[in-house]
Amino acid sequence: MKVARESHPFILTAIVLAAVAFSLGSRFLGSLFVLMALAFIGFFRDPERIAPQGEGLIVAPADGKVVSIADVAGEREFPEAVKRISVFLSPLDVHINRSPIDGVVEEVNYRKGAYLAAYKEEASKQNEQNAVKIVDRNKRSIGVVQIAGVLARRIVCRVKVGDELACGERFGLIMFGSRTDIYLPAQCRVEVAEGQRVKGGETVVGRIS
Repeated sequence: MKVARESHPFILTAIVLAAVAFSLGSRFLGSLFVLMALAFIGFFRDPERIAPQGEGLIVAPADGKVVSIADVAGEREFPEAVKRISVFLSPLDVHINRSPIDGVVEEVNYRKGAYLAAYKEEASKQNEQNAVKIVDRNKRSIGVVQIAGVLARRIVCRVKVGDELACGERFGLIMFGSRTDIYLPAQCRVEVAEGQRVKGGETVVGRIS
């Protein structure tokens, strides 16, 4: 199973502690650390995904459950956006973030904040977050915001301004429970519903007309 490279220190530490515990004769602690290593492997799993092909398709930036589809206006990072789709990631979901479109990274803006439960509406405004603006070849922009949650304490963004991304390509992750918002322009039709589960890089969440 492929895992995100950010997982290596966690997994190796758990394995070393398990080996030390077993060598000292503590089967309980050794087994506990083995289970911890397996939990890290599960959390940081990084499956391959094949993005659907088609003009104007926008795919989910993360695995999880759609907890909100809201009208927006005048957003600071995405002033042209009119819809926001919020995907809540539980600790059991894949936490890799993926680009919703083919495009170029135009902006990356990190902002400190609170650590409210990621499924709450106010998390979009108040929580620690990292906003990525991606512009396609037709100059249409899509916003993706990585939002920390109660357990999440580290947002990883692997891209910078000017980087090119393919639809479904990995660009980061959020550690240990979180939320990912996607901001859509006026010419986009939403194709998911609240309560629906989505797969990052595969599920079509919108279509630009």
